[in-house]
Amino acid sequence: MELARIEQHLGRIEAALGRLERAADAREAELAEMAALKVRHRRLKDTVSNELQQLDLLLANLPQKP
Repeated sequence: MELARIEQHLGRIEAALGRLERAADAREAELAEMAALKVRHRRLKDTVSNELQQLDLLLANLPQKP
């Protein structure tokens, strides 16, 4: 009887460890995705900034109306 209870508890511990491992793996995937999003955001922000500078230069060189 005692052996059955020990096996039952071991099974529960193994199941809990499996859940923890899956949660850790999911967290790692989320962190990797977040890092990729930060890189994309920085690139987009730089591109928009550069394009706005170009637009400012174009507007500054337009002839002025009298």
